Amino acid sequence: MGREALGKCPVCNSDTTITRITCDKCHTTIEGRFDLCKFCRLTPEQKLFIDVFIKCRGNIKEVEKELGVSYPTVKNKLEDVANALGYKSEEEPVEETKRKEVLDKLYGGEISVDEALDLLKG
Repeated sequence: MGREALGKCPVCNSDTTITRITCDKCHTTIEGRFDLCKFCRLTPEQKLFIDVFIKCRGNIKEVEKELGVSYPTVKNKLEDVANALGYKSEEEPVEETKRKEVLDKLYGGEISVDEALDLLKG
């Protein structure tokens, strides 16, 4: 089996195009410009997340356990993949984004409860 097609150029990060397809059985070759599917353009990390997300049937608690990350991290990864696939969300208010960042740091043990409360109040 061959290698997976690169969806992004390793030099400049632009989208790539397939220009040749060959049948392994009869060796028919077709040349032209073939676009990759939108999933092929995801990073390896994004593909892994999608694989786990589907394996867990979209159950975020199960995704948390499988990846060993917090709920906010799962939500952020999901948002990242959705954006990469072209599904742009409406911008969250700055306060909501700040709140999520503080809670993610708290959940990850980077800050204490008191520090989180101070950040949320300030």
